[in-house]
Amino acid sequence: MLHIAIAAGLMLGIGAGLLGAAGSELFLTVSMASEPFGRAFISAIRMVIIPLVMAVVFTGVANLGDPRKLGRLGGTTLLFFWGSVLPAIVIGMGVMWAALSFAPAITPPEAVAGDAPALPGIVDFLVGLIPSNPFAAATEGALLQLIVFTALLAAAAGTLEAHARQRLVDFAEALSDALIKLVWWILWTAPLGIFGLAAPVTAQLGWGLIQSLAVFVVAVVVGLAVYISAVYFPLLRIVGGIGPVRFLAGTFGAASIAFSTTSTAAALPVTLEEAKRKLGVSEPVADLVLPLGASMYRAGSALFQGAAVVFLAHLFDVSIPPAAVGGAILATFMVSLTVAPVPSSGVMTLAPALDAVGVPLSGLSILLGIDRIPDMFRSTVNLLGQITAAVVVDNWAGEAGAASDDE
Repeated sequence: MLHIAIAAGLMLGIGAGLLGAAGSELFLTVSMASEPFGRAFISAIRMVIIPLVMAVVFTGVANLGDPRKLGRLGGTTLLFFWGSVLPAIVIGMGVMWAALSFAPAITPPEAVAGDAPALPGIVDFLVGLIPSNPFAAATEGALLQLIVFTALLAAAAGTLEAHARQRLVDFAEALSDALIKLVWWILWTAPLGIFGLAAPVTAQLGWGLIQSLAVFVVAVVVGLAVYISAVYFPLLRIVGGIGPVRFLAGTFGAASIAFSTTSTAAALPVTLEEAKRKLGVSEPVADLVLPLGASMYRAGSALFQGAAVVFLAHLFDVSIPPAAVGGAILATFMVSLTVAPVPSSGVMTLAPALDAVGVPLSGLSILLGIDRIPDMFRSTVNLLGQITAAVVVDNWAGEAGAASDDE
């Protein structure tokens, strides 16, 4: 029901803003007076994003343990995960850039868009990924630096003795659980907060915002279809010997669950059964790749985030130079592998990528209200990608990889 309330908040905010833009003094006053609720909601999101992203990244990386112990099977799995996420981000950005030609021209209000901060060059950007003071980076909200620091710390923790590593992982998981609970509390205020963000923006932008959001949703769905056809289907055919019809028929049950619940974790039991029984994935491979994929592999979310960065930059009239594109791709790549299991997590974790290109975080609220539709499609693609990974890894690594892990 929460997604319905969030969508209702967006629709009411857009409706009030459109009436205000049409000349109604009453609705214009209501729209502009609701702005503090929107600012409070954004502050609440900012409050929880930094610790939540750090806790989830730490847990995901540290749980891998010593990378040398992953063996051929684990290494092949991670190679597939990382290698297939990058084209998803690029396709998302490319499709959205093409779709923007169908979006109306919008002049963002100065109070919402602001001026984009000066962006460093490529060398300065790479050097700046290493924070000289992680605590100062947290204070300044430098999420990308914090992600790099957390990933390095988690990798170091993964090399510790099992009992020491587990204590750190248990703490990070408990912290993550508490922060997720806090996110739920914040999301229950989202309808009012989104109204306070959408109403004043729409009052100044009018029908152009509605048309742009429709273009965004259609472009994301088209981009997901292009990605499946260009990446997953050829890999399945060439490496796994499985055609698109057999693959889709063999994953229909799990895909239906992922589509309706927007959760690949909820579909995991059915995913394991269908991958083994209908697609012939060996049990050792399925039992490793599919749970690991459900926790860290979300190529559909990465595509959505790449498209969202381009769309919000267009909406707020923020130019994206080449150095900033690299930063956005890197930020999206890192957070897409460890997206937190919360509603609309693909939107909630966009902050590092938006920060890399200088897009205001208030754009997150615009996407939250319409996120249910793209979330269903990208969750389904996430699941199909996880099963594709199991099929490909089973044929690449095979029983030899499973045997090496057992030794």
